[in-house]
Amino acid sequence: MKLPARVAGATAGPLEQEIDARWLMAYSAALGETAPAYFDTTRADGILAHPLFPVCYEWPLAVDLREHAIGAELSARSVHATHDLVLHRVPRPGDRLTTTAKVTAVESRTPGAYVVTRLATVDHRGAPVSVTEYGSLYRGVACDGDAAPRAPSPPEPDPPAMLWSETIPLAAGLAHVYTECARIWNPIHTDRAVAQAAGLPDIILHGTATLALAVTAVLRRLGAPRHVTRVRCQFRGMVALPSAITVSASAPAGPPGAEVIAFEVKNAAGQPAITRGSVALAPRASG
Repeated sequence: MKLPARVAGATAGPLEQEIDARWLMAYSAALGETAPAYFDTTRADGILAHPLFPVCYEWPLAVDLREHAIGAELSARSVHATHDLVLHRVPRPGDRLTTTAKVTAVESRTPGAYVVTRLATVDHRGAPVSVTEYGSLYRGVACDGDAAPRAPSPPEPDPPAMLWSETIPLAAGLAHVYTECARIWNPIHTDRAVAQAAGLPDIILHGTATLALAVTAVLRRLGAPRHVTRVRCQFRGMVALPSAITVSASAPAGPPGAEVIAFEVKNAAGQPAITRGSVALAPRASG
């Protein structure tokens, strides 16, 4: 099986969506957030969006791009492999955000074809809000050379030592709650028959949910919500439901008030679910 040539450079959008308090609060609630900043609509600056909320408004274009550029048969072989989110500012209630998507890289890798989609979002004035580089691995799928290869990346340093760990229990219905609150629907996360037909043992938790829960754990350790400027990770394994994940994180590194915290996640079997995770914090003066 091969990716069609039209994948390289394929685009979707623009898509305009309105962000309201209901959506923002639902997403935070699905992740078990309790801080008033995520729910207090009397707050002077409005409620705070969870740092991973951009995955919600990006999802429709990610689906659209797969449908018209890749097709259902190959899309069924896709797994979320990497995520790199840059937040220029957090979304706010009342925002009208416009997102565009473009495939920026198609690469041959040993397990299959690696495809990177860039999802860029701006507000009604055209000011940037978020940019995500979403990496998907199409297992067992070939591509006709590197149609849109990325520049070689420098070797990544070894991750720092982890300072603390926290085990988070996951309820059997978490994927269903996350699906509805995020408005991200993929039946392998909620329909056992579909998951098993796709070769999975059972439904699994969304990768973005696992990532968001890890970010929540990291920020909670800081004692109060902090504005985040970047979240990066590599996805390595599945998270079953019901089960638990263990989040481990390093001490903050970098200039005071604008630190980077490294983290990783293991599933209930002790296998890596997320590696090379990092959360970059905005300087305190800007938040």
